[in-house]
Amino acid sequence: MGQSNLWGTSHRQAGVIGLVQSIQQQLRELFSVPEGYEIVLGNGGATAFWATACVSLIREWGNFAVFGEFGGKFAADGRSAPWMNATVDEAPAGELAIMNTALPGGLGLGPDAYCYPHNETSTGVVSPLYRAPDPEALTLVDATSIAGAATVDLSLVDAYYFSLQKCFGADAGLWVAILSPRAVARAEELNRLSSRPQFGILNLTSAIRSARKGQTVNTPAIGTLLLVHSQLEWMLAEGGLAEMAARAEAGADAIIRWAESRPWATPFVEVPAWRSPVVSTVDLAEEISAGELAARLRPAGIQDIEGYRGLGRNQLRIASFPSIDQADIDSVLACIDWAVEH
Repeated sequence: MGQSNLWGTSHRQAGVIGLVQSIQQQLRELFSVPEGYEIVLGNGGATAFWATACVSLIREWGNFAVFGEFGGKFAADGRSAPWMNATVDEAPAGELAIMNTALPGGLGLGPDAYCYPHNETSTGVVSPLYRAPDPEALTLVDATSIAGAATVDLSLVDAYYFSLQKCFGADAGLWVAILSPRAVARAEELNRLSSRPQFGILNLTSAIRSARKGQTVNTPAIGTLLLVHSQLEWMLAEGGLAEMAARAEAGADAIIRWAESRPWATPFVEVPAWRSPVVSTVDLAEEISAGELAARLRPAGIQDIEGYRGLGRNQLRIASFPSIDQADIDSVLACIDWAVEH
């Protein structure tokens, strides 16, 4: 693709457009995207997409499942939007919240959008995919840390959106949303409302129209595009989504077995079915400071294994993204053992 010549190139030029279109095709193949669904790239990460969804996908009433920090942040965005009502089904950290599958008021009388994380990055809890109980409502799923590491049936969702700095081995700065025809129609509907704010960067219709031309609304990070394209090439060559899911699960299983076999470590998520394949959270005994342990390991090249700061637990959080070799996970665990012993 002549990728070395793309640095500094306008995203309106053929080289970058070709790169974006290639990424769209790779994602379509990786996820077996259903006919009619569109792959849209936008500026900002999943945080930007939450605001975009509040402007462009949730009509009047969004219902949110909250079982960690990131689902909570999306719900907070919904509560702050004066044009919509936001209701929440919440579970304590380490547990899973599933939204009520009974119609709250009959067909078309309940929430018009159901929003939940596929994986809670902050707590290491994974959710099954499920569709909103009302067929007229949209199902919006935040897959930031698990997209690319779990097989999915995209017919169950209307927006499956994620950032690129986790399983896709890229840098931050862009979001990807795989949108159903119903989601595209909703965005177009809300775009026509004079009463709805139309912030340019949060206008999903603009992003959809740009994506159809292989572009983003504003200038993307070229380095992120190059990195994700390379990662997708590797993922497809290594066997696609099923193989990526198997790699991630093997890594997470190894971390959990390790934690269960140490007298000073305990898996934070108690229910095995709720444990994430990409983020394993491990509580440590009181006499072992997770912060001090991580600080001692960082000079040796072991980065960012502390628990999520918002939880305030004495905890490690260890990734098992598909691109992480099992040998590297085993080495990290051995280094933790050595550091604890010494």
